[in-house]
Amino acid sequence: MTPQVVLEIIDQARRKEARSGIFLQQLREKAACLPSSVTIDGYQPATSLFQFAVEYIEMAPRLIECVEACAREAGKAELFAPFVDAATQYFTRPSALIVKYDGLDGLLIRAYLCHRLMEEMYENNRSIRASDLVDLEATRANLLTHQLIGEPFSNELDDAITITVLQIAGTPDYYELNLDPFVEQVNNAAWDWMRHYWENLLVRNHIRFSLGSGIA
Repeated sequence: MTPQVVLEIIDQARRKEARSGIFLQQLREKAACLPSSVTIDGYQPATSLFQFAVEYIEMAPRLIECVEACAREAGKAELFAPFVDAATQYFTRPSALIVKYDGLDGLLIRAYLCHRLMEEMYENNRSIRASDLVDLEATRANLLTHQLIGEPFSNELDDAITITVLQIAGTPDYYELNLDPFVEQVNNAAWDWMRHYWENLLVRNHIRFSLGSGIA
């Protein structure tokens, strides 16, 4: 899979949405019952959520590309390959849990799995975890997507992620690995655009979390 292939899948889903409007209607309903800790500025909250969702989806293949490239440059491609393969297969070979969901709502689920897998990958290694590669705003973007997908299904997805991570990196050996070379590659200026884009996803779409938020 290349990012372009997934972007073409996304483009097809957007064209389908333009004809049906189903996903936008779903987001209108979601916007009306978001937690009080989430505020959407402006008079069209569903439109802000729609644009957020599309950008969140589009970031998934780019995140996969970044992790794969940085692992290769750091000489750790083999170690990160299971994460890259699992994230890729969410789009190319979805499990029975998500295969029935198509359109943008289905892609949002796949992107959520991808982003959450990478987040857990970071959390399960000491050197990556200490580097603060995952910005708070990126974590909040995942939390918002959790809400948009809706419980209890989003909790089932989180459970699936936990199982996958345990299968790939559920040992103390992985946690203790020195992955500073990977961290250095991710912090390379060549990937600044992606971090900036990802970390400002909420702000760019006029979405903010209140201080002391129960889901922040």
